[in-house]
Amino acid sequence: MNSILEDIRLLGIVPVIALDDVDDALPLAKALYDGGLPCAEVTFRTDAAEESIIAMTKAYPDMLVGAGTVLTTEQVDRAINAGAKFIVSPGFNPKIVSYCLSKDIPIVPGCSSPSDIEQALEHGLDVVKFFPAEASGGLAKIKAMAAPYTGIKFMPTGGINEKNINSYLDFNKVIACGGSWMVRKDLLKAKDFDGIRKLTEEAIQLMLGFELKHVGINTKDEGEANSIADTFVSIFGFNKNDGNSSIFAGSGIEVLKSPFLGEHGHIAIQTNDVKRAIYHLSKKNIQVNMDTAKYDKCGNFIAVYLTKDIGGFAVHLLQKK
Repeated sequence: MNSILEDIRLLGIVPVIALDDVDDALPLAKALYDGGLPCAEVTFRTDAAEESIIAMTKAYPDMLVGAGTVLTTEQVDRAINAGAKFIVSPGFNPKIVSYCLSKDIPIVPGCSSPSDIEQALEHGLDVVKFFPAEASGGLAKIKAMAAPYTGIKFMPTGGINEKNINSYLDFNKVIACGGSWMVRKDLLKAKDFDGIRKLTEEAIQLMLGFELKHVGINTKDEGEANSIADTFVSIFGFNKNDGNSSIFAGSGIEVLKSPFLGEHGHIAIQTNDVKRAIYHLSKKNIQVNMDTAKYDKCGNFIAVYLTKDIGGFAVHLLQKK
């Protein structure tokens, strides 16, 4: 997968925006950036698109700004010259796709049928836009098309919102979703960029789905571990599950049979996507220790510890099942 598309996969959400006023470009870019989504697909539906891309990429050179609703090769040139790092089109136009490939710029064309996907494969693409997503059959249609075309991944756009985004992202053939609910037209009209920032932050939290999974307690030996676990069981009636290295009292308390990471123990925070969580946490200068990374039998990333303890507890991310 192209490196820019891999960054989009880690971001998970691509805000799709239509700007009528160039003066809104910078405060909107700041709202998205500060909200945790340094990305935008600026649609060429308005006359302000080109100048908006110029303004955003100049002020935020590391922001992943692309051009959407690109319908002509002339628009491709304008978008590239303005600083767009990727191109998105609503349908599959072989001329535009070939032109973008000749310019070595990532193109994500709209595909909503097997015939479209076969054209994409013919052009060597491995990521397509599924548009309009909900109106074209939604996740069920994506899964049906993904079955025979195992090498294709999707970026659904159209009707994606806070109510259905995670159902799309849970499918491993979906790299990210395009959406505009965090950049509502009423907020743009009112120039409520703080409101847009808050909705952006909420979108990320919803996508990552952080939840407390369990707390691990360090002990000096197996005898102490059994005593502590038994205490929780006798008080709260939890089930006891004795493992090789630890004992669980219920599902939320793990008692280690010997000292492990953290002065007192560890805290497990589960998330919808460990890789995506690492990417977004890195934007807050929160790093992970890859020496602690764990993978399942299929090679999927399932757990990793943060580099710094919190309150005497090591903290690790855990992939939701």
